[in-house]
Order: sequence, then C-alpha cells, then structure tokens
Amino acid sequence: MNTESVAVEKPFDFQLFYQERERALGRVMSKMKRFMGRYVEQRLAELGFLDFKASYIGFLANLEADGITNNELARRAGVTKQAMSKIVKLLEDDGYIYTVKSERDSRSSQIFINERGKQLLAAVFTCMEELKAKFSTMVGRERVEQMLDTMVLLVREIEKDTGVIPLQGFPCAPNFSH
Repeated sequence: MNTESVAVEKPFDFQLFYQERERALGRVMSKMKRFMGRYVEQRLAELGFLDFKASYIGFLANLEADGITNNELARRAGVTKQAMSKIVKLLEDDGYIYTVKSERDSRSSQIFINERGKQLLAAVFTCMEELKAKFSTMVGRERVEQMLDTMVLLVREIEKDTGVIPLQGFPCAPNFSH
C-alpha cells in the first residue's frame, strides 16, 4: 500500500468542483447508463419481457448464430468464467438461450440463442432506436451520430489495448428483426 502523501499547493476549490462536475465523464456516463437501463427495462416489460434485466444485454449481444462457448462468451463480455456461468444459467432458466454439450469436449457446452432470445434482441434494438430518436429530438441527429461515432472509436481503441474483440462494422446499425 502506498502511504506517500501528495503535496497540495492550494486548497481544494469547491466552486470549481461544482462548476466542473456537471461535465465529469464518470458522472455523465453513470447517469446515462442508469437512464438507459431504466428506459430499456421499462420498455421491455411493456413488450412482455418482464423477467429481463438490462445488464444482461451485453451477454446476449455477444452470442453467435452457430453457438459459442462459455469461456469465449466470458472473454468477449469481459467477465470471469464463473460470472458468465451464472448469467448463462439465468438466461437459460428464463428461456432466452439453450445449451448443447460439445461433441468434442464433454466438459464444455455450446450456447445458442433461441427464438425468445432473438425476439428480445429485436425488442432491445427497437428500444435503442427509440432512445436514439429521443436524443436526436433533444440535441439533433448530427450531434447524436457524432457522439456515437466518437464512443465507437474510443471503445475500439480501448479494446485494442485490452485484447477484447473490437466492435465490427462502422457505423453500427444492424436490423435484428429479420
């Protein structure tokens, strides 16, 4: 543990802190995440997905049409294998995915999205498009697109550094309803 003290040349400026906190990156991102999570969960409940948590979206979004292992899914989602196993169990119990034992390795299973999971992903995509439209109404489409482009570039750079699979396609606007 580092116990060195940091020399402070001037007293903490609360007025400057109050001015700047409105634009503090962590604060803004946290508020946006909470807002989006609440919005998506409420809309999904209205669409009949009463048992789904917005925090599971990242896991479902990393599934592949031809299946994926728990280890690969955990790597893509940036969580431990144990955490992913728990999420997989929850999603399977809730009927969004199914697993099939691997023919090559009996200790491993392939994870697949089922029809209900596909319907959920289509609903999530619709919710995100609604949010994008809502934001565009507030600040203009060009600013929203610029924000998204910037965030995609940042995520790609971060993923390069961390070894996580980078986002594919730019700009990202798939149609999951087909």
